[in-house]
Amino acid sequence: MILEGVRKSFGKKEVIRGVNLEVKGGEVLSLVGPSGSGKSTLLKCINRLIEIDSGRILVGGRNIKEMDPVELRREVVLVPQNSVTFPGSVLDNVMMPLRAQGVEDRRRAEKALLEAGLSRELFSRNAEKLSGGEKKRVALARALVLRPKALLLDEPTAGVDPKKVGIIEESILDMVRGRGITVIWVTHDVSQALRVGDRIASMKKGKVIKVGERDRFQWEGVY
Repeated sequence: MILEGVRKSFGKKEVIRGVNLEVKGGEVLSLVGPSGSGKSTLLKCINRLIEIDSGRILVGGRNIKEMDPVELRREVVLVPQNSVTFPGSVLDNVMMPLRAQGVEDRRRAEKALLEAGLSRELFSRNAEKLSGGEKKRVALARALVLRPKALLLDEPTAGVDPKKVGIIEESILDMVRGRGITVIWVTHDVSQALRVGDRIASMKKGKVIKVGERDRFQWEGVY
């Protein structure tokens, strides 16, 4: 995944300011930076929930502007910070994106739920009555069931019981590394960035200002 000179403004305010970034295939890139630095907006630009003003974004060597948005969002799936569940069972929630493609594959949905760390006893439960952490896992399963090439995770453990954060981190890493999925993982937590990322990139005022290997990343000036 390659971003070249990506810019985005809302009115007169430029929120993404010439971002250049390369994410290696199969790596987990932690994206850090102060609130309002453009991290979430950048994720939305990558799968075209927000259209960029200039520059280009390449996924698998293809310019995303030349891709059908629906096809792109199957290959590059965004898991937003606020996990959304829909009326119906947990299994129904994960079947939803498959049914949108005309696919009725219960086993595939069940496998995604199990890989996300949800037990079979939860499959028939009303998804809207789950805990915050369980809803996060449903959102992850719903993303993984599409068998994406890349995941864009926006604060995937925000609002989760601190005692369960490590469990969710491990579940995500097991799932993506087992499948070779490329990940951009947005977090405000320095410790988490170090735990999950192969490399770390930092944003400030709409720009990517630093990129480096986890064990050699220079944190000065990031926050």
